[in-house]
Amino acid sequence: MPKRLIFFLSHLMVSILLALLLSWLVFFIWYPAPLADALGVKHLFLILIAIDIIIGPLLSLFVYKEHKKGLKFDLMVVICIQLFAFVYGFYTIVNGRPVWLVYDTYVFHLVKNSDIEPSHIDAALPQFQKPGWLKPMFVNLDSSILKNNPVPQGTVVINHPMFFTDFSNAKRQIKSVSSPISLLEKYNDKQIVDATLQKYSSADAWLGLSAPAKDMVVLINKEKGEVVKIVDLRPWK
Repeated sequence: MPKRLIFFLSHLMVSILLALLLSWLVFFIWYPAPLADALGVKHLFLILIAIDIIIGPLLSLFVYKEHKKGLKFDLMVVICIQLFAFVYGFYTIVNGRPVWLVYDTYVFHLVKNSDIEPSHIDAALPQFQKPGWLKPMFVNLDSSILKNNPVPQGTVVINHPMFFTDFSNAKRQIKSVSSPISLLEKYNDKQIVDATLQKYSSADAWLGLSAPAKDMVVLINKEKGEVVKIVDLRPWK
């Protein structure tokens, strides 16, 4: 087998392994379904994969000519370009991962890592001072803290962990304000709603989730005041 083809296949194999690892991190750890759609990360992910799996190995195949002067330099340039693009895309995905699902009165808000306001972070409870590296956590936005601590000018309250409390504090209010399941049919096809609810039979109410790219529905067990699942349904028009 020609050395050119061996190098191409080796390069392709390493690129595929990196892509598989990133796919697992993105869709199973940082952006569990359906949050990848809620944040619109799939488009960026596909671009990153195209550069990693297609463009990088093909460029190495194109420049590889045995006994060519400067071959090592050319290959290093290709690999460095690929690595730079991968690291930049990886950083963007990591920084944009969802870290908090903030409950506020009638709705949940999805907060990305890049949205978090660093000012007054020391005033937050210890468990909210640093975002986790696994799936996003549900938290409660405490209105009583807001009364005594005005929101810094030019910022958004849901991005300030200093106003977060444990999600269990929201249970009573969630029980009283969550909407009946029947209302979902106003904004979604009945068959899609029925098919979704068959998977989550313990859900008997819901609340909306406001997200950057696509708003979702948070299914609720009203008796317990607990979240059942975030699903890809529309909460409003």
